[in-house]
Amino acid sequence: MENKRQQIQSRYDSRFEKDVWSVFKVMGEFVDGYEKMSHVGPSVSFFGSARLKEDHPYYNMAVETARKLSETGFGIITGGGPGIMEAGNRGAHLAGGTSVGLCISLPSELNNNKYIEDKYRIDFNYFFARKVMFVKYAQGFVVLPGGLGTLDEFFEALTLIQTKKIHRFPIVLMGNDYWKGLIDWMKETMVAGKTIDAVDMNLFHITDDPDEAASIIYDFYQNNKLRPNF
Repeated sequence: MENKRQQIQSRYDSRFEKDVWSVFKVMGEFVDGYEKMSHVGPSVSFFGSARLKEDHPYYNMAVETARKLSETGFGIITGGGPGIMEAGNRGAHLAGGTSVGLCISLPSELNNNKYIEDKYRIDFNYFFARKVMFVKYAQGFVVLPGGLGTLDEFFEALTLIQTKKIHRFPIVLMGNDYWKGLIDWMKETMVAGKTIDAVDMNLFHITDDPDEAASIIYDFYQNNKLRPNF
């Protein structure tokens, strides 16, 4: 056992222990993000797959929902890439609304979409710094069908609201057919197994109607403050 312990310890690349200067890179991303996002105003973050093309029904659903939200005064924040992100920015652009792209360089997403306002394009190297901006400056989430990153954002928002680390804001899932299996599993496994409470299922809404999605968010703020989340 002692030999195994020594082997593991000796194989550790200790150079990373000296990498404390990277904190200034992280700080720079937060400073740039906070400075630019503080001028955006009330906004909604959109999430969904980068792989869905312009002719996909969910792409069009995202365009229409973003357009309707922009018409009521909300800006649209996306990850700046293609697919659903492009659709969200496109909807904001069509309505003359604020269109924000929190961009990050990925092998699968080499180009950012053309519907982002230049002054609201922010480039990130660190996912965690980027994720803070999605949450801090959002008055709501619209979550369309997507992959691991979309699920990550969805469940992080639920966790932060459930634990009261941020103010509650509306979360709207769109794409009933896509999300049905997940919702059923949450009810039948998580709620039934008492790993979450039944009331936690009320932390989000699900609809395929852009009008309803926009109304859920707009109506929430008739009786709640519009403000950054922390």
